[in-house]
Amino acid sequence: MSANGHNRHTRTARIARKLAVAGTGAAVLALPLIGATSASAATPAAATTAATAVTTYPDTLDGWIRESLDIMAQHGIPGSYEGIHRNIMRESSGNPLAINNWDINAINGTPSKGLLQVIDPTFQAYHVPGTSWDPYDPVANITAACNYAADRYGSMDNVFGAY
Repeated sequence: MSANGHNRHTRTARIARKLAVAGTGAAVLALPLIGATSASAATPAAATTAATAVTTYPDTLDGWIRESLDIMAQHGIPGSYEGIHRNIMRESSGNPLAINNWDINAINGTPSKGLLQVIDPTFQAYHVPGTSWDPYDPVANITAACNYAADRYGSMDNVFGAY
């Protein structure tokens, strides 16, 4: 294939990805028109598959845990749904805005925050790339806390009390 054909294919694929990610559905319509001059034109089925490859999670405790587990898997952080859920229920009863203003951490000026009650220095030290820097963000809080628990206890699954 010529350099021109390769560049055209790359540009076509890039445009198709952008359209598919935008969720416009236009990728399915645009691909045959864009790639019609090339033997390697993508099929509408390929564009549909690319558009559905993005995983979405519900904005609920279940969704936050599942999204965290997927991020943890990408970073080699161990933990199970059951272990995370058990600790969240003990620490915050599932309230992502929970804050502990009465323990020694709060007295020292760094209250525990979020679903898994993480203090700011721990959150910052164990923050996982690709998550928010907001300790109240449910996914970021879970993922950082699980990263910390993995470092200290081997896994969040091994935590059965305040950590």
